[in-house]
Amino acid sequence: MKVELPYGDGALSATVPDGSQRLSSAGESALPPVADLDAAVRAALGSPLGMPRIRELVKPDARVTIAFDDHTVGSFGPIRPVAIRAVLDELAAAGVARSQVTLVCANALHRMCRRSELVRLLDDALVQEFGGRLVCHDAEDPDQIADLGPTAEHGYPVEVSRHVTDADLTVYVNTNYIRGFTGGWKSVCIGLSTWNSIRVTHHPDGMSMSLDRNRMHAVLDEMGHHLEQRLGRRLFKIDTVLADPLRASHVFAGGIDETRRAALEVQARRFPPRRAAAPERVDILVYGVPDSSPYAIWASLNPILTMISMGLGYLGGMIDAAGKPGCTVIMAAAVRDAWDRVHHPSYPDVWEQILPVTRDPYEISARFEDAFARHAGHIDAYRHRFAFHPIHGILATHPLKRLRHVGRVIVVGARDGHVPRHLGFEVADSVEEAIARAQAMHGRGATVGVVEQAAMPADPDRAAR
Repeated sequence: MKVELPYGDGALSATVPDGSQRLSSAGESALPPVADLDAAVRAALGSPLGMPRIRELVKPDARVTIAFDDHTVGSFGPIRPVAIRAVLDELAAAGVARSQVTLVCANALHRMCRRSELVRLLDDALVQEFGGRLVCHDAEDPDQIADLGPTAEHGYPVEVSRHVTDADLTVYVNTNYIRGFTGGWKSVCIGLSTWNSIRVTHHPDGMSMSLDRNRMHAVLDEMGHHLEQRLGRRLFKIDTVLADPLRASHVFAGGIDETRRAALEVQARRFPPRRAAAPERVDILVYGVPDSSPYAIWASLNPILTMISMGLGYLGGMIDAAGKPGCTVIMAAAVRDAWDRVHHPSYPDVWEQILPVTRDPYEISARFEDAFARHAGHIDAYRHRFAFHPIHGILATHPLKRLRHVGRVIVVGARDGHVPRHLGFEVADSVEEAIARAQAMHGRGATVGVVEQAAMPADPDRAAR
């Protein structure tokens, strides 16, 4: 059976045994794009879910924050500027001047955006108009952070940007739903928060893409409800479900809980549980890893992003769902020994200092997390030189937990073969060679599954093409 696997900037052709299962991680049905994005946004703002219209929430002297998703969310169309302008018109209807509004990029512990990159997320006119009232979130600036204390039920620390606490109204523009991973209170309680709050969910067992009973969002909901209780007012949300990286399919507005429920209803119709995607579990799982990562937009890839964050993480959901315990994972990945030391300065440190010692993400977190989170040089780079926060290099190792389920990993087509070996992975020149090697271990009757993935554009320019 002939298959095409994502690989590098293109695809890798391979022949897999007849009878191999085709396993899809994409949605079951495509979503149609809205015919008129501006009209869709304004219709949602005109009939918000669970809240009054924005124009009814503010007085003419109100200070307003409009926050928006950063560049990592895979949304490259015009939703941000269209939504922001529609919100500004709602505010104008209540007599709120645009000079009373601040725009905030909710980049959390991701790198901040250069002015030219903010132009690409918004547009030149908005960037020019707002000038110093357009900022990126700085999770390490104590003057920007408000401590709202712990939640009553579980004692989760809630720290958030003063652009939220000091505003009379905060409106958040969410630009994409990745299954059940994004949206909801994650936008605010992660995107506009600090490591002290973020660490509650960002551990090897804390993250979840589930659409149902999502453990991560249960924590974030508790944080968000505590935030609103402390502020004595609700936050307003625009939630977007995409048809593709450039076009929206659904736009919802209103309360954060209400818009998330509406978005998840759409997602649940598209994505069956991953465990239902495989008729039976397989011995050998085959898939491709493109030269793409949400953390390499307008930056470069590195081995941790390619093989761990993408290979075992974002693209590895089928490992637990469809792979037998002790299965072999075969990933086609054009990985190179290359590092972007401007945008990802902590990643080479993780590669050189930690991964030779341990590949256990639980041990990595316990032994190295605090030192990386406090690394003064890398924090300075995060605050002033467009680098990811140093803890991000540690967080990117969390998908290594899947090695507890996997017998071995074989990387096909590595540009630099020593790179996979650094992780204890094997290398092969072809998918066919890798399968034969896996069959020799599992037996000739070994079952094979090939994961078919949705396209993942590496950057806005590629999406537009």
